[in-house]
Amino acid sequence: MRMTQAFIRTLKEDPSDAEVISHKLMMRAGLIRKLGSGAYTYLPLGFKVLKKVEGIVREEMDRSGAQELLMPAIHPRELWEKTGRYELLGDILIKYKDRHGRDLLLGPTHEEVITDLAAKEIHSYRDLPVTLYQIQTKFRDEPRPRFGVLRSKEFIMKDAYSFDADPEGLGKSYQAMYDAYCRIFDRCGLKYVAVEADSGFMGGDVSHEFMVPSRSGEDIIMLCKACGYSASRVVAECLEQSTVDNTRPAEMKEIKEISTPGVSSVEKVSEFLKVKPRKLVKTLICKADGKPVAILIRGDQVLNEVKLKRYLDCNVLEMADEAAIKKITGGPMGFSGPLGLKGVRIISDHGVKAVSNFVAGANKADAHLVNVNVDRDFQVKEWADLRYIEGGDICPKCKKQNVDLETAIEVGHTFKLGTKYSKDLGAKFLDKDGKEKSCIMGCYGIGVNRIIAASIEQNNDKDGIIWPLAIAPYRAVVLPLNTEHKESVEIAERIYRKLKDMGIDVLLDDRPERAGIKFKDADLMGIPLQIVVGEKALAKNKLELKKRKDKSADLLTEQDIIKSIVDILK
Repeated sequence: MRMTQAFIRTLKEDPSDAEVISHKLMMRAGLIRKLGSGAYTYLPLGFKVLKKVEGIVREEMDRSGAQELLMPAIHPRELWEKTGRYELLGDILIKYKDRHGRDLLLGPTHEEVITDLAAKEIHSYRDLPVTLYQIQTKFRDEPRPRFGVLRSKEFIMKDAYSFDADPEGLGKSYQAMYDAYCRIFDRCGLKYVAVEADSGFMGGDVSHEFMVPSRSGEDIIMLCKACGYSASRVVAECLEQSTVDNTRPAEMKEIKEISTPGVSSVEKVSEFLKVKPRKLVKTLICKADGKPVAILIRGDQVLNEVKLKRYLDCNVLEMADEAAIKKITGGPMGFSGPLGLKGVRIISDHGVKAVSNFVAGANKADAHLVNVNVDRDFQVKEWADLRYIEGGDICPKCKKQNVDLETAIEVGHTFKLGTKYSKDLGAKFLDKDGKEKSCIMGCYGIGVNRIIAASIEQNNDKDGIIWPLAIAPYRAVVLPLNTEHKESVEIAERIYRKLKDMGIDVLLDDRPERAGIKFKDADLMGIPLQIVVGEKALAKNKLELKKRKDKSADLLTEQDIIKSIVDILK
């Protein structure tokens, strides 16, 4: 493609609403343009990258034995009601009525649709195993779209679904997808970590997230450098021994009530009473499927609602409102404590075992208790791991090394769904003995446009994007520095035609612009190889081959330039 004909529009300044580097550079390099909140147009340059990523995904999915199909983006409400996810996902669903008054929604994911298809088409164990996938636009009404294509209302996703006759078959299908994901992210040039993860609203009991470490990531992962174990912070286990960093003193002091007017938060109470947050115990009143429960957790630690929800085995977990708190504790919100609670289940995180003579709410306005102790002042019958892991905690696997936390971008997620959807939607088959059984399912997603953003987050410098060769929009750009110099133009045209004839994606910057502008745009767009045709080098019968990644440059003959490019692209 010639720059004079290409629809490439670069920007000199960062957009005012762009927060992260990938969003800034995708806008500045002319990959995308914003239409509205959470919705972007892919310009030709960005669309080329998107198609290259899709190509890699498609090749590796086909190689794994998965078969491609395409499902509708419009879903009937009834399917989602059968699995209970119509109410569960609530406002995240983009819903509408058609002209006949039927309730429809735009698909945020396709478990219901693929399982409905399987229920109609799979009848016998001879039809299994099978894995089907698509590359499709998804829709979610994100409450706060941000970070460009990393969190948007519509996005492109590869979603695959496996159907097996037994758990052993699911294990094989799951491993095939896991291996395919590793090949995909390797080929895309990403540095990634596969971590144990929470299944969330997808369901199932086993899942892995493929995470790209990045300062712009919204997720947090736990890593152990000693044994290599990794997990999402949401599911990482906190060992009980991690909570004990000192010996509880034998002396239990006299419990006292202290006036704390208008002081309710951990930070303010700590400051007011001149104690560390770890010497406070928070009493959080929640509702699990409508039933009240009191959760105790140390003041310097954070409740992990995913762990709590799993422990309680509930579908809906929510924090109690002020009226419910008043009814349960007798006091206002912000002053709840564990003493005197009746008719409510009390569960404590293990961290509370590590503190004595601690501060807790007094269950009355503007008052706290000091020198509170478990067993003497109140009883706890249920202890559990209910907090988020912290950097420096002991690794739950090797139990030796302190773990590290890193922010990361999720680019893929795999799930063992079991029969969660097949039972609800009737995806059954007859086994060898003629008995009817539910298909055992797996689900596997990749955020296609997230791969683009994650790659930019990992591969950039002050001048712009540094594309890995496999997903670069153009692998080479030819830069004649002076379009008024006849020999420069002729040689640039000849190299451009040769590379095109060899099937290499190449861009010719034939604009009558200054050399500095051409270099800036080439660097901004991140094209891996730059062939510079300048008069000074031509005087020595040489051209310059520059590599965007390390900014190295070699003076070579025209013939050697072509040979070097071919060797690099092998």
